[in-house]
Amino acid sequence: MNKYGTTHKKRTRAAEDKLTFQERLAALRNIPAFFRMVWQTNRGLTITNGLLRIAQSAMPLSLLYVGKLIIDEVVLISKDHTHHSTQHLWQLVALEFGLAILSDALSRAITLIDSLLGDLVANHTSVKIMEHAASLDLDQFEDSEFYDKLERARQQTIGRTILLSQVFSQVQDLITMGFLAAGLVVFNPWLILLLLVAVIPAFLNESHFNHLHYRLTWGQTSDRRELDYIRYLGASDETAKEVKVFDLSNFLIQRFRVISDKFYNDKKNLESRHAIWGTLFALLGSAGYYAAYVIIILQTVNGVLTIGSLAFLAGSFRQLRTTFQGILIRFSSVTQGAMYLKDLFDFFEIQPQMRSPQHPRRFPHPIRQGFTFENVGFKYHNSDKWAIRHLNFTLHAGEKLALVGENGAGKTTLVKLLARLYDPVEGRILLDGVDLREYDLSELRTQVGVIFQDYQRYQMTVAQNIAVGNITHGHDHELIQDAARQSLAEPLIEKMPLGYEQMLGRRFNQGIDLSGGEWQKIALARAYMKDAQLLILDEPTSALDARAEYNVFLRFADLTRDKTAVLISHRFSTVRMANRILVLEKGQLAEIGSHEELLERRGKYAELFELQAAGYK
Repeated sequence: MNKYGTTHKKRTRAAEDKLTFQERLAALRNIPAFFRMVWQTNRGLTITNGLLRIAQSAMPLSLLYVGKLIIDEVVLISKDHTHHSTQHLWQLVALEFGLAILSDALSRAITLIDSLLGDLVANHTSVKIMEHAASLDLDQFEDSEFYDKLERARQQTIGRTILLSQVFSQVQDLITMGFLAAGLVVFNPWLILLLLVAVIPAFLNESHFNHLHYRLTWGQTSDRRELDYIRYLGASDETAKEVKVFDLSNFLIQRFRVISDKFYNDKKNLESRHAIWGTLFALLGSAGYYAAYVIIILQTVNGVLTIGSLAFLAGSFRQLRTTFQGILIRFSSVTQGAMYLKDLFDFFEIQPQMRSPQHPRRFPHPIRQGFTFENVGFKYHNSDKWAIRHLNFTLHAGEKLALVGENGAGKTTLVKLLARLYDPVEGRILLDGVDLREYDLSELRTQVGVIFQDYQRYQMTVAQNIAVGNITHGHDHELIQDAARQSLAEPLIEKMPLGYEQMLGRRFNQGIDLSGGEWQKIALARAYMKDAQLLILDEPTSALDARAEYNVFLRFADLTRDKTAVLISHRFSTVRMANRILVLEKGQLAEIGSHEELLERRGKYAELFELQAAGYK
């Protein structure tokens, strides 16, 4: 089992080339799991759909047989008009008319329920994907193979309506075939063997090309993600400035054309071959049908069959051939859909490595000793470089600790370990003397408030943008207003036309965009939304000027008087407000102490401080 908790190994294109008919048939094992999902979505609609389709499956044979009776009755009356009444004939016509209306009504009802149930299944699947994605580890989202699986899983929410209808139709047509085959067997069982010879080659052809379609789509997953990303870069409000300034439009368009043209040519080649071979096998199927038709005509001419029986058998054979061919071709599509379902269920098999213990410790209220790093080391997935290593220090309860270091020194990695977004590869982190992994993961993250430098700018209302800091209290307007006051965002919000209901961003109607500094004040409010015991600010004020940042951190220090806090900033006027400063260099602790102590040591901190001070002279 690999690190994502699944025994399914990465399938390569070479492996796909060797996928056999038996393996495609084995993919049908995914169908029961899919229908459990359908059943869980809406049991009432699922049962109704099944009952309607059973009724509809009897319609073709019923209409054909009533049609036979009508023709035989017409022939009988035409031969001896004086001794036969037309009453029975018109009763049969009325019956056929009623069956035609009923068949049409059943078809429309089935289409409606397929559509409704398909939409519900798509929504249900989307929710399950989001729920499962939320349970996975952060480092899993930083792996390209995981992203391919996630993308293929997302794609399944779109096409499952078709698969749902196909499987239901498959069962319905099998029942219909049973009725029609019974009628043929009564008159001439050899016609069924002729049918098999005519249709099976076409099925094998469709099965082969559907498999090729699957291989093509599977192999294009990564390139399609790149295509979507380029499409976003080329037409987005967030990237428009740089696209214009750097004149990136032609570069992006050219790259888009290269990838999209490759997709087009691959599809054109495959579809062309599919069309040619499909035409050849369709000719073989037509030849089989007309051979059967000739046999029926000869039996009618020789008096073995009536004219009505001729019409019934010809219609039954044609209907049976069409239905059987549809079943075989659809079977290939269903197996293809079942292979795509494997992508969906493969994603659900991925399991997080970071879990709460079975019997977690209660999170301390309040924190008494603090967080202790014992020889902590961490490196990112698929990287041989240690982001941090041999880290030993204690963040004391109630302490304000600043992290200083050049870009890539490991500052953000350290705070992610504190929030247990990652677990150490080496060593351990203790909270009040107990390993962080022994606490309930959800409760731990509730007690840690983090605002990262790459915070999200949600295209939502102001209130919703702030409420994401503690979404369980998203309807507490007083808490939202208080958080805005603490982050100094309230004066900004009061100037907006709709106040806290103002839509932010340009994506939706009446939305307004904010400057970088204004967005940061909104984001900072999220940190004050929950009563966390540890607050972490990872350079969230980088877009503010020096005075504004100083005021924000001055207020932050006042509001976190009884809390433990970690702040990261490149401005030393802000950093010196902390009780202690931890200096990181190439992922290791270079020095730790107060501002004055570190200046006296004339080490890395003093060097960085003097470099920045020189810039202001």
